[in-house]
Amino acid sequence: MKDFIIEDDFWSLFPNAKIGVVICQDIDNSIKDEDKYKESILNAEKEALKHLQNDEFSSNQVIKVWRETFQKFKTKKGARSSIEALLKRVNNGNHLGTINPLVDIYNCISLKYALPCGGEDIDKFAGNIRLTKAVGNEDFITLGTDKSEPPYEGEIVYKDNEGAICRCFNWRESVRTMLTEDTKNAFLCIELVDETRTEYFENALKELSETIQVNLGGSCKLFILDINNKQVTIQ
Repeated sequence: MKDFIIEDDFWSLFPNAKIGVVICQDIDNSIKDEDKYKESILNAEKEALKHLQNDEFSSNQVIKVWRETFQKFKTKKGARSSIEALLKRVNNGNHLGTINPLVDIYNCISLKYALPCGGEDIDKFAGNIRLTKAVGNEDFITLGTDKSEPPYEGEIVYKDNEGAICRCFNWRESVRTMLTEDTKNAFLCIELVDETRTEYFENALKELSETIQVNLGGSCKLFILDINNKQVTIQ
């Protein structure tokens, strides 16, 4: 049995946050129709622009709220929320490429609703996964490197018994647990720190779950964790 646990040191910083979780089982994440996902990404990029009404990029609320969030814990210089990275690319006219169906689907949902999304392969987790403050010695190897770059002490991370899985919420991901075409069982999450966007958040979770089941088969279960509901069994 594996659980996802959001620890109290996270809630001490973000008592009003919500973390939405979609647990996927027995899916087929192999690539069958890359053109379909390219089209979906293009459509999501167009929809994303509605969240960027201010000419000054950092003044848009969906960007501003995450910059303020990242100021509450120690981060690597230049670290930005995953949704800021996606929206910045779209705002600059740079298209996203396809990666694999699960990643393409959650990138589309992330853009459409302007919320950070992430995903990991449950079968690669070592024990429970926790959202918490880093100790600072967690092993962490990200794509494109071969050396460990541990998070800072106090940084907000997802981690398991072998090390960090994602640094700074969903800013950067570990190679060890990343989604691949061979992934059968997946842990997907959507992060909310702006209570005024709860309806967007709930709709995003629902659409993420439904889109995965329609396109990849298997089954999906949806959960919302908050300060009164801090733990869920994921496998």
